[in-house]
Amino acid sequence: MTHSHPKQQFTICYDDELYTVSAGQTILAALEAAGRRFVRGVGCRGGVCGACTVLYRMGDHYQIRAALMCQELVQEGMTILPLPWFPQKQMRYPLTLGEGESAHYRVVNLYPEVNRCIMCGECSRLCPVGLDVMGYVGMIKRGDLKQASRSSFTCVQCQACTLRCPAQIPQPNAALAARLFHARHQRPEAEHLTRMLQRLEQHDFTAAFRHLRRMDQEELQALYQSREREPDDTAPGTWLPEDDRLLEPYF
Repeated sequence: MTHSHPKQQFTICYDDELYTVSAGQTILAALEAAGRRFVRGVGCRGGVCGACTVLYRMGDHYQIRAALMCQELVQEGMTILPLPWFPQKQMRYPLTLGEGESAHYRVVNLYPEVNRCIMCGECSRLCPVGLDVMGYVGMIKRGDLKQASRSSFTCVQCQACTLRCPAQIPQPNAALAARLFHARHQRPEAEHLTRMLQRLEQHDFTAAFRHLRRMDQEELQALYQSREREPDDTAPGTWLPEDDRLLEPYF
């Protein structure tokens, strides 16, 4: 005869309310199990969108941390404050350059605050997805938009870094501008994408789309579930699907 042991219980404080939750759950799952209903501040639930960003402190410890509720596990004594939105500076701009203007100059002209960085490292320490935020800000300042784009690529736009920055730098939006201008003006054009756009304009896939639209939901779901999938342990750039009809013109 086996006996089930009760799960360990934690007491956490969320948005100034106390909740008793079970150990081993994410903050989001624990709060929902405790009866908290979320209308805003929850998005993909997969650690990608940044919508469920919170700040938290452990007990009476001085340090403030940032986390994504859908990823961080509950701990005893957490005091949690939701951060659904922060009014960081957000410029509107076309992806064009003036005569003699470089992509780097354009980005820094849009977000000159990057030059005020005092290299305190608070942004990198607080980032819930572990980015070297201070590092990519420095890359933007130096004009290395390629490396800045790579280093900031997994940013989830949670804005925690902006909240704590003493120089008031809108790091996520400056990084987004760096990626956009690097992609438009510095990276070579992807020829296979250009050819694919041409095929779309020539209606090469119209018949296939019509076939999909005639399927009922169960057929479409079965087709999706049976699709070829790249194995997780495959080295980048080495896997090709058995059905190479779409690949044939490009390889």
